[in-house]
Amino acid sequence: MLTHKQIWTAIDALAARNGLSPSGLAKLAGLDPTTFNKSKRGTANGKLRWPSTESVSKILAATGASLDDFVALIGNHASRTRMVPLIGMAQAGSRGYFDDAGFPAGNGWEEIAFPELADEHAYALEITGDSMLPVYRDGDRIVVSPSTSPRRGDRVVVKTQGGEVMAKLLHRMTAQRLELKSLNPDYEDRTFALSDIVFVHRIIWASQ
Repeated sequence: MLTHKQIWTAIDALAARNGLSPSGLAKLAGLDPTTFNKSKRGTANGKLRWPSTESVSKILAATGASLDDFVALIGNHASRTRMVPLIGMAQAGSRGYFDDAGFPAGNGWEEIAFPELADEHAYALEITGDSMLPVYRDGDRIVVSPSTSPRRGDRVVVKTQGGEVMAKLLHRMTAQRLELKSLNPDYEDRTFALSDIVFVHRIIWASQ
């Protein structure tokens, strides 16, 4: 049975996943900023108020989340969030942001709230430019899992020994070579010797 607490918790979790407060989520969706305030979730005499299906539809459209995504947030763990480190894609190529294992390190990271993840080393990158269109747009945020083994067909973040950081589609990885497909057809596919690669991390979520 779907409960009042579950549905509101899912809305809070969707807001947190996008680095927003419930008020910020409402504004993003073109709703009154107070739509999801705590005071709107019940009356003074204790009667429960539920969000409208229209408001839920608007926040899904505004965040690019699917109905399946929202249903997943309704589960028992929807209320558990943690802070995930965030930097810009361009910054990720600089020294000092990752340790030798490819995990986020250093003091230059910001933080955003995100529903609990199994990977304690997960981090977020903010997309800049148009090289990843139409999959990722300028300003989109992607969450990356260093501990998840990437497989053929996965979207991945790759960092080279030269400091280049890119989001691509993993086409093939052998003991010697890495073959990547570009997300934007205007950009060429890339092939690297595996010795030229610092890390290949799987993208597990994006705020589209």
